[in-house]
Amino acid sequence: MKSILTHKNIWMTALAGALSITSCTKDFDSMNVSPNSPTAIGPQYLLPTGIETSIDRYWGHRDRFERINIDAAELYVQHLTRNIYSNEGDDYTVSPALLSNNWKGFFNDGLLNFQRIINQTNAESASPNANYEGVALVMRTWVFSLLTDMYGSIPYTDAIKGTAGEPIYTPKYDSMETIYAGLLSDLKTANEKLSVTGPAVAGDILYGGDILKWKKFANSLRLRLANRQAAKKPAESKAIFAEILGDATKFPIFTSNADNASLKCTTVLPSNNEWNQILIQGGRTDWNISKTLADKMNALGDTRITVYANPNKDGLYQGHANGLPDAIATGYLATSSTIGKAFTDAAAPEVIMTYADLNFILAEAALDGEITGDAKKYFETGITASFAQYGLTPPADYMTKAGPVSKEKVLEQKWISLFGQGVEAWIEWRRTGYPVFPAADPRAVLNNGGILPTRFNYPASEYSLNATAVGDGVKLNGGADDMKTKLWWAEK
Repeated sequence: MKSILTHKNIWMTALAGALSITSCTKDFDSMNVSPNSPTAIGPQYLLPTGIETSIDRYWGHRDRFERINIDAAELYVQHLTRNIYSNEGDDYTVSPALLSNNWKGFFNDGLLNFQRIINQTNAESASPNANYEGVALVMRTWVFSLLTDMYGSIPYTDAIKGTAGEPIYTPKYDSMETIYAGLLSDLKTANEKLSVTGPAVAGDILYGGDILKWKKFANSLRLRLANRQAAKKPAESKAIFAEILGDATKFPIFTSNADNASLKCTTVLPSNNEWNQILIQGGRTDWNISKTLADKMNALGDTRITVYANPNKDGLYQGHANGLPDAIATGYLATSSTIGKAFTDAAAPEVIMTYADLNFILAEAALDGEITGDAKKYFETGITASFAQYGLTPPADYMTKAGPVSKEKVLEQKWISLFGQGVEAWIEWRRTGYPVFPAADPRAVLNNGGILPTRFNYPASEYSLNATAVGDGVKLNGGADDMKTKLWWAEK
C-alpha cells in the first residue's frame, strides 16, 4: 500500500537505522562516522520513493506548475475542463515551469532511484537480487516511455549517468525508434529476471511483493509499447505479440482487474491520492467535467459517468466546453458537474495500467492483423472490465450502443475508460487521431494556433545545460521544438 515507507518515513526509517549504531565504542576514534548521516540507502527505501513520486507525478501532483495530468493532458483529451485559469492548460498554454519541473521530476525522482536499485542489485553488484532488478527495470521502462511519449527524442542511452565511473553530464538524445527498441528489450529482460521463487522484495508499494503480478505488468506493458509502434515497425510488433500470447506460462499478462497496476492510496498523509490533496484538502474548485465527455457518455447511457462525476443541482451530469475564457467559464459553476468521489477520495487509487486497457490493445491488434484473436470479444471484455473497476456492469443495451467493433470504436471506449489517466489518453489520441473531438466552441480562445498539442517542447534548462544535444533531439523529431510537431509513432 502507498502508506508503506512514504517520503517522510523512508528517511525516518533510514535515520533510525543509522542511530541504532552504538554511540560509544572502543573503535570510536578510528570509526569517526556520523550516525546522523547514513551513507547508503538500500533498495527497500529507494523503491517506494521511486514508485510513489513517479506515479504521483503522472496522476496529478499536489503542487501548481507540476500537475502535468490535470493542468494539461486531462484538458487536452476533454475529460476535464476549467472554470477559471483557462490559461493553465485549457487554452493550450503551457507554463515553462510545468515543462521543466516534470522533466526534472521524472528523471531525478523516478529514473534516478530505479537506476540506483539496478546498480545495487544486478548480477555484478555486491548484493545481487534479480527480483529487485526486474521490478526496477519495469518501472524505469514505464517512466522512460512517458518521457519519450510526451517530448519525443530524449536522453536515453546516456541518461542518468552523472554519478557513473565515467560521468556523463551532457547526455546525447536518442531517436524514439532507438528508445522503443531499448524499452521493449528491457521489459523482456525484466520478465526473465523476475521469479516467483526468487528473493523477496521489500518496499513494494505497487504490488506488495507479488512477483507474478510484476511479471504480468512487464508483459502487458510490453504489449502496449509494441502496439504503439506497430504502424512503424509492424513485423517486430507482430513478433512480440506472438511471443507473449503464445506462451502464457513464460509470459503471463493481466487476466483480471486484480492485476491492475495502481497505487493504493490511504487516508493518512502524505499518502493521500493527489487529486484529494488538490481538490479536497486544497479546496480547489477549478475543474469540471468536459462537455465532450459528458455528452458522449450520456448519449451511450454510460453509467460510469455516475462514478466519474457528481450530479449538478438538477441531478444531471453535464459539462461545459473546453477553452472558454474565464469570464464565460465561471458562468457554468452551477451547472457543470464536478469530479466524482471515486477520484477525489483520499484513498482513491492512482492508476497506470488496467486489464481493460490491455483488452483494448488486443482488440486493436486483432483489427490490424497483428494477432488472430476475436476483436469483438476483446472489445467487449475491455468495456466490461472498465465498468467492473467501479463495481458496475454495462447496461443491457450498452454493447449495441457502443457500436460494431472498429478501430475508432475501440479507441473511443479506451478514451472513456482512461478517465483520470489523461497522459495515456493524450498519447493514444496523438498516435491514432481517435476519438474525433467536436469542433471547438466558437467562444473558445485557444493558443498553439488552435491545434491540440502534439507534444511538449523541451524545457529551457536543456538549452542552458545541454544545448548541442537538445538541438540534435529537435532534428531527430523531424520538426520544430513546438507543440505542433507529430511524434514518431503518429499514424495520422
